[in-house]
Amino acid sequence: MDFTLPDHLPGVLEEMDAFIEAEIKPLEREHMQYFDRRREYARTDWENGGIPQRAWEDLLDEMRRRADAAGWLRYGLPARFGGRDGSNIDMAVIREHLAHKGLGLHNDLQDESSIIGNFPQVIMMDRFGTEAQKAEWIEAMLTGERSMAFGLTEPDHGSDATWLETRAERDGDGWVINGTKRWNTGVHRATHDLIFARTSGDPGQARGITAFLVPTDTPGFEVPYYWWTFNMPTDHGEVVLTDVRVPDDAILGEVDRGLEVGQTFLHENRIRQAASSLGAAQYCIDRAVGYAGQRTVFGKPLAVNQAIQWPLVELQTEAQMVRLLVYYAATELDRSHHMEVSDKVSMANYRANRLVCEAADRAMQVHGGIGYSRHEPFEHIYRHHRRYRITEGAEEIQIRRVAQRLFGFGRT
Repeated sequence: MDFTLPDHLPGVLEEMDAFIEAEIKPLEREHMQYFDRRREYARTDWENGGIPQRAWEDLLDEMRRRADAAGWLRYGLPARFGGRDGSNIDMAVIREHLAHKGLGLHNDLQDESSIIGNFPQVIMMDRFGTEAQKAEWIEAMLTGERSMAFGLTEPDHGSDATWLETRAERDGDGWVINGTKRWNTGVHRATHDLIFARTSGDPGQARGITAFLVPTDTPGFEVPYYWWTFNMPTDHGEVVLTDVRVPDDAILGEVDRGLEVGQTFLHENRIRQAASSLGAAQYCIDRAVGYAGQRTVFGKPLAVNQAIQWPLVELQTEAQMVRLLVYYAATELDRSHHMEVSDKVSMANYRANRLVCEAADRAMQVHGGIGYSRHEPFEHIYRHHRRYRITEGAEEIQIRRVAQRLFGFGRT
């Protein structure tokens, strides 16, 4: 196996770092309340459901505008969409690199925001949309004119998505949708919500679920509240659909085959999520090692104690193993259909997400009281990345995916 990265990547990372220093860091320094100890308080509109403050989101919009103008935002997209045809291995290395730089406007994963955009919705639309839908949606999503929340999870159904209870019934030349969705991230500003509803078949069957592009201003579409979470602000809305009527052209993909759309979304996200968790973990490890070398206790550097050394050695070893796994899975994802390597993607994802939580916790411990404070970033990193062990498929579901392949049961 060739362990060298593509030749172009070192130059890309160097060029990207120069852009961050020239264009993004000065903007960040003008708005430090969003990045220092005040970050959670400053970002959250506490009196309006806990959603993000508009000024915070305006700052993220300006970051994306600068990144797009400089040719970075669309890096991972095909050239026909203004991108650079960035591969999955490109995106994995870049996402790790950005997260390894620590918290900042260049890569704030609380909002899935980065100078290198992650556009799984664009990939979904390109693969499953009609020509009319592509023309209407793709560029509009890239510029922010349109946005799409993701309505798969329900109050009684998360990982067991094939048991969802939201239904869409044929009515004349359209459909009527009834049901409730949970964790509709970004719905507070989304123009549409991608609602998955059963259109045929029985509970538990993968076939018979259809994906609908539902405008959020449609009569009967309601967001009664937002779930406050471990890491605030929140943009995770509860959505209730009561006799919501949509036309036939609201369907994304084929009738009864909507879960194929959802699977594309998940696999594109999982490997990039894993790379981000790896980068954040390495940041925590590096900071802990650096602090242990500088901190003097009982007349000696903290780093001379094996109780400090050994847990960090274990984490560093795990990080290197996960790095090789992430790069391997990303490379295979570029070579094969995403379902053929779904077990490798799941391995990389759940191990990387565990690693960052352990690394952030250990960095807090090594730093002592100051590590537990909001003046250091470890609590923020832990609170954010802890959700990755649940979202995009809980780690138990991802382990089950690996078991399916390993033991040869269920879908392969």
